Amino acid sequence: MRTEPLTESYFFILLCLYNKPNHGYGIMQETSTLTTDRVKIGSGTMYGAVNNMLKKKWIIETKSDKPEDNRKRLYKITDKGKHILEQEKNRLQELVNCSENIMGGGI
Repeated sequence: MRTEPLTESYFFILLCLYNKPNHGYGIMQETSTLTTDRVKIGSGTMYGAVNNMLKKKWIIETKSDKPEDNRKRLYKITDKGKHILEQEKNRLQELVNCSENIMGGGI
């Protein structure tokens, strides 16, 4: 089953959750770091995307092991979310491969 392309915000939210749970502000900071400030996810975008991904069961809300973090909403990617992210990675790789075939590898 193929899905629609992910927005950059959705892509980076899932990517930031791939190896470990994180909270919204942490995801926003990590995205900014990963993209050297090219992609900045605002709080409105972040929480709208998170709510949508919770409904789609791409992520779940989880609890932190640290008592000081219990006030923060912590999110974890699900197997379904990992599958969606893998599909998007493959789609993006196909785009790069096609462009390299036509334009050459020196892009």
